Amino acid sequence: MTLAVRYTSARTLDTAPAVDVPPGPGEVELAPAYVGICGTDLHIFHGDMDARVAAPAVLGHEMSGRIVRVGAGVEGWAPGDAVTVMPLRWDDTCPACRAGHQHVCQHLDFIGIDSPGAMQQRWTVPAATLIRLPGSLPLDRAALVEPTAVAVHDVGRARVVSGEKVVVVGGGPVGILIALVARAAGAEVRVVELSAHRRLLAGELGLTAWDPAADDIGALVAAWTQDAGADVAFEVSGAAGGVDTAVDVLGVRGRLCLVAIHPRPREVNLHRFFWRELTLVGARLYDRSDFEYAVALVADGTIPADRLISKVVPLTQAPAAFEALEGGGDVMKILVDCTDTLEGATA
Repeated sequence: MTLAVRYTSARTLDTAPAVDVPPGPGEVELAPAYVGICGTDLHIFHGDMDARVAAPAVLGHEMSGRIVRVGAGVEGWAPGDAVTVMPLRWDDTCPACRAGHQHVCQHLDFIGIDSPGAMQQRWTVPAATLIRLPGSLPLDRAALVEPTAVAVHDVGRARVVSGEKVVVVGGGPVGILIALVARAAGAEVRVVELSAHRRLLAGELGLTAWDPAADDIGALVAAWTQDAGADVAFEVSGAAGGVDTAVDVLGVRGRLCLVAIHPRPREVNLHRFFWRELTLVGARLYDRSDFEYAVALVADGTIPADRLISKVVPLTQAPAAFEALEGGGDVMKILVDCTDTLEGATA
């Protein structure tokens, strides 16, 4: 018997026998090894996405694992191959798809939200969603490829180039990943983060982090940029104060990239946008090229994924891990080990 972690109602998860779904034509069956818990999963856990998520729902979309079986017509893949999944299914017929923007398909199936996700011991997905992993990459680190792909897409949407000054507002997992990807692109980066633990980790990774509760962020940015202001700001905090900071730090013709999910409308200083001719861009998901670059960044150590993993818990303890993340504290990324209770699974 295999198990799955399911969302059943607001603030309630359970572990239950997984539904066996043999791979059909064009599909593969995976044995997930590690699955990361992300902010979207916490939104689901809180009940904020009940209009979209049909309970009971298997969660999880940040994963690594190995192929167990391949369906008819699947070529180029074999049992034992190490993979991650780009968890997107699009219809290829809507206006967004026809314009080449399949990753924001107007009828997108985000696997792990709109359909069953990876937090189970067997998972069947379309072969077209697979991304190959190098054999030398440990599977726990590979579970951070998906959030790294988010960061790659964000930095690309903001058009960050070498030599620019970048402020990342919010130093959680995605914020730190954005900072690291931007640094790899040659930018000078500062992180604004309330948590002392996350600021400490940022410093250990060679990033300068400021405390908005104690530091005068405006004065620091002015000194750093010789009063010019930052070229790019990323809003990753999801807080009203974070929006204000991200707008205020920008110089003339600066770009604000909105990354965080804001569950309610926010006030924005539009006069600042007018006065400094600022640009606002949204960044939602990723495409295959973002994923492939993310694999390379994690594999070569540009993204020190092991430093971002705070804890690994067995699948049966996943509900408690959600509560631990919700409580904050000295936690960055928690992984769920889906192999822990499955005899014979390979990781």
